[in-house]
Amino acid sequence: MKEKVSIYLVDDHILFREGIRFLLEKCDNVTAIYEANNGKELLVNVEEVSPDIILMDIDMPEMNGIEATYKTLQILPDCKIVALSMHADECFYKDMIDAGAKGFLLKNSRFEELQKAIEEVSKGNSFFSPEILNSILKNMSKAHKPDRSSELTEREAEVLLHICQGLQNGEIADLLFLSKRTVDKHRQNILLKTESRNTAELVVYAIKNGYYKL
Repeated sequence: MKEKVSIYLVDDHILFREGIRFLLEKCDNVTAIYEANNGKELLVNVEEVSPDIILMDIDMPEMNGIEATYKTLQILPDCKIVALSMHADECFYKDMIDAGAKGFLLKNSRFEELQKAIEEVSKGNSFFSPEILNSILKNMSKAHKPDRSSELTEREAEVLLHICQGLQNGEIADLLFLSKRTVDKHRQNILLKTESRNTAELVVYAIKNGYYKL
């Protein structure tokens, strides 16, 4: 059974919001849907309605999605934010990762992919649209060299690969015949070595440094 969630749509294109709302209203696990034209409007009542998930457009007037994500998570640290955009531009998504977004989805994605993103972030996972991950690879400078200054051990690299595949620590532990506590320690060490703050940053690091390939 899918977890029940309330969702806030933040996008300055009314027709797009109406279309997403129409589809979300048909989902049994969506309990409430709120809407805002931009980040500034979102912040007026986001604390009051306390949504579980925010679908956040990046490029908006008044206040863009990056700034709105920063400010929203200062108010509601546990809120899950999924970035939406028409453009698979790496710089936007790096900024959204820094801001704390958990998911990344292109607006031309199928609704089933949006449902998957909502399901994954509601469980505490990150979600990357395949097109965005491909874009990250394509837009990397040809002169870029993997950063091996903090080389991962063979086991850490193995754990990182499974993290990129979307597995949770308990699942990784079962797969590698390790205790969950050991995997927890490996994950912590990987975060420290890569200077990453969350799973989203780990995935980007792994792609850019050759630990994970699509």
